[in-house]
Amino acid sequence: MLKPMHIWTEIGEKEEDKDHMFQELEMECMRVYQRKVDEASEQRAQLHRLLVAKEAELAALMASLGENSLQLKMEKKQVSLKEKLSSVTPLLEDLRVKKDERIRQFSDIQSQIEKISAEITGRDRWLETLTEPFKDEHDLSTRRLTDYQTQLRNLQKEKSDRLHKVLEYVNEVHSLCGLLGLDFMKMVDGVHPSLHEKDSGKSTNISDSTLDGLAQAVLKLRTEKKIRVEKLRETVESLFKLWNLMDSPEEERAPFIKVADILRPPENDVTSSGILTQETIKQMEAEVDRLRNLKASRMKELVLKRRSELEEICRNTHIEPDMSTAPEKSIVLIHSGLLDPSELLAKIEAQIVAAKEESLSRKEIMDRVRKWLAACQEEDWLEEYNLDQNKYSAGRGAHLNLKRAEKARMIVNKIPDIIDNLVSKTFAWEEKRNMPFLYDGVRLVAVLEEYKLNRLQKEEEKRRYRDHKRLQNLLLREKDLAYGSKPSPGRFTSGHHPNGNGFMTPIPRRVSVGGATPELLTPRSYSGRGNGYFKGTRRLSTTPLNFVSISKEDSMSSFASFNGSERGSPLH
Repeated sequence: MLKPMHIWTEIGEKEEDKDHMFQELEMECMRVYQRKVDEASEQRAQLHRLLVAKEAELAALMASLGENSLQLKMEKKQVSLKEKLSSVTPLLEDLRVKKDERIRQFSDIQSQIEKISAEITGRDRWLETLTEPFKDEHDLSTRRLTDYQTQLRNLQKEKSDRLHKVLEYVNEVHSLCGLLGLDFMKMVDGVHPSLHEKDSGKSTNISDSTLDGLAQAVLKLRTEKKIRVEKLRETVESLFKLWNLMDSPEEERAPFIKVADILRPPENDVTSSGILTQETIKQMEAEVDRLRNLKASRMKELVLKRRSELEEICRNTHIEPDMSTAPEKSIVLIHSGLLDPSELLAKIEAQIVAAKEESLSRKEIMDRVRKWLAACQEEDWLEEYNLDQNKYSAGRGAHLNLKRAEKARMIVNKIPDIIDNLVSKTFAWEEKRNMPFLYDGVRLVAVLEEYKLNRLQKEEEKRRYRDHKRLQNLLLREKDLAYGSKPSPGRFTSGHHPNGNGFMTPIPRRVSVGGATPELLTPRSYSGRGNGYFKGTRRLSTTPLNFVSISKEDSMSSFASFNGSERGSPLH
């Protein structure tokens, strides 16, 4: 490479020009050097500014994201700006990516919060808020993100609860509309159209206004259901009464029996679809009106029928029916028009109810009366059996009669206890109700006392008969011993008599009541019961029994005739 001096020498430049050129070269080199130095300084300043900016951004990102634990780790020898930038840039890029992700998370959560809040409050313009970006980037920490997520979960739970409540209301409205025969679509459309729309793009409205509207609709339907149930139950009750009263056949009941069976029990909740429709109610009411019109035309027949039922109840209970509604009197009242047949029928119905109530209150005593009458029948049979002269024969069934006779004796021996218990129960009944216990119009206590008196008289006569026979047998033995003759076959020992088959029939043994006096047989003998109501009632006769002696020939016939005359039920 040729040096400038040689070139200039060949050219023939002067020294002054050469020096001037050297000065220019030197100045040019200084300008280039200065430019390079300026460029290097500018680059250093630029790198420094960039480093400071990145470090500031890094610090801001770390503060925003809550990454306080992140620190720069550089060796001491690595102090150049480029090395610092090379170490900061990857961290900065990571934090930027993290920030973008965090902003996206915040935006998603915020949009969901805004959407659910709008659904709960019922705002329709919530979509406008979704287009706005997330602005608050100063605090993107995990703590704040957790708060947002907690808020979102609470709103989601509230939305779920509200949706569940809305569905419960809608289902109940649907059930009640089906029960009442109302238009479900029209009912829920009046609350909010989204409750029945099938468009999947629109969610079910869960706002407070929708919940309030559904609650009001359910309350309205429940009230209407209650009104219709009460109305229909009254109609069904009237229908059953008319059916029973008119003896309506099953064919007439069939169209209404399903509804009647569902509604009649008061504890049943009506849930069957279509049961409470206006059409059903009108049909039931029309049937009741028809039966009432029919009832009016058959009132006389119904009055006599219900009176017959009343008399049957009274007959079974042995009480006297109320004569104010006697058949003859009822017919006269109906024909004369002095009394409305419906009122007369209602009066008979009330008498039937009263008779049933009295029958129920008399049940325990009537059961004991039946037990007593059964024992009296056994007593009658036993007396007939004892008079049978062939009872010990070897005939067919004799052993069965012997067993029955033994059983009858056990029952007959219990009659006094049965009577005492029955009288005690009767007095208690009378004391409680302050009225006499009548049996077919006669006071039961009087019947029982009279029966006890007759029974004691029978026992006394039997005892006298046995004493008389014993005395006769004793006289016969003394006569036979005095004359030395043997007892004749026709004679019999004390307590036996021939039965025609060569056997000696024992005289039936009775429990002697000996010294009982008639005073003990009156109601006053139960004075310990404090029955003040019957202080003025008549007492049974206390006249002493007048017994007369009977001859030997008439003794057997008198005993037989006495048993025959006393045989039969004491109440008839």
